[in-house]
Amino acid sequence: MSNKKVVALTRPASRSDEAKILIESYNAEALIVPTLEIELLNSPTLKAFMEEVENMDWLIFTSVSSLDSIYKYYPDFNEKVNNKCKTAVIGHKTAEVAEKYGLKVDLIPKDYTAEGLLESFQEINIKDLTIGIPRTYSARKLLPEELEKKGAKVILAESYKSILPHDTNKINNLITKILNKEIDAITFTSPLTVHNLFKVADKRSDDLAIGLSDYLLCVSIGPITAKALDAYNVKYVYPERYTVKDMIELMFDMI
Repeated sequence: MSNKKVVALTRPASRSDEAKILIESYNAEALIVPTLEIELLNSPTLKAFMEEVENMDWLIFTSVSSLDSIYKYYPDFNEKVNNKCKTAVIGHKTAEVAEKYGLKVDLIPKDYTAEGLLESFQEINIKDLTIGIPRTYSARKLLPEELEKKGAKVILAESYKSILPHDTNKINNLITKILNKEIDAITFTSPLTVHNLFKVADKRSDDLAIGLSDYLLCVSIGPITAKALDAYNVKYVYPERYTVKDMIELMFDMI
């Protein structure tokens, strides 16, 4: 019988490579069971966004998915952006992908949240500037609302959707493994990874909350995802720096 620790990853499979490699470096098993899928969109609002992009002063990318969508549907995006436009991103991974696509990243907040980004903008005069934010419409309204309060014109565009996987059999199997105490730790990297797990659990939600709190180590990537866990009374930990690497390191310090 294997003594390997088993760590469940709930983020999309296409976003799990880094975590899987890190987990396996600790001689543990990564069990990839996405509780959400990413659907890239060339929505009407994204088309309208592209018509305005040459007039924008700032672009803000809050996830890798927003970049992937832009460059899937508009591979000549860099040619459309004016050379005075600056780029802000949340998170080092998003910065890496932005640079891979040829964008110069001008701003990364120390705190990888909307709050952290807004704090970085405190020292920047954005009154009457145009800021474009392609993202999912399920994202919090805090960022665009606060930027508008500072006098900016914010153009939002729906560039992707986070949806519940069509096949939920693997998620149900994961829930059963949690209840059977077959999982040593589980990671959550966005509020929807939490909400979708409980949506599938349905009548087993109360038992699942107990299992996540008492049978294993539950690790959130940061405080925003942690709030989703709070809604289900689940105990958790999260790292001081909100990255996958820090999340995994914290986990193996504790299990």
